[in-house]
Amino acid sequence: MRGPHDVGGLPEGPIDTSTHVLTFWEKQVDGLRAAVGAKGLMSSHESRRAVESLGHDAHTSLLYYERWTAALARTMMDKGILTQEEIATKVAQVRQRLAETGELELKDHEA
Repeated sequence: MRGPHDVGGLPEGPIDTSTHVLTFWEKQVDGLRAAVGAKGLMSSHESRRAVESLGHDAHTSLLYYERWTAALARTMMDKGILTQEEIATKVAQVRQRLAETGELELKDHEA
């Protein structure tokens, strides 16, 4: 069965291979994944598998680093390292700080 990430041979059009400068939050996600891996909490194989198992809707609606973030959160919850409540609380705190400081303008779908 073909997963949502497996688009080889499908008429999806050309793949954008251009590079872009990573945003601050993308660098944070990359660093967090590296730290979690270095601590032995999640291997690169687990990380890849978690991204691939997000499902079609998530795969098509989320950006690259958003998929990695969702996969990391799911894996940490599955392993009992974090709870959904802990993640939701921290996300709310960060969003509040960003709203107060203006460090980052949130898009409508992110609020």
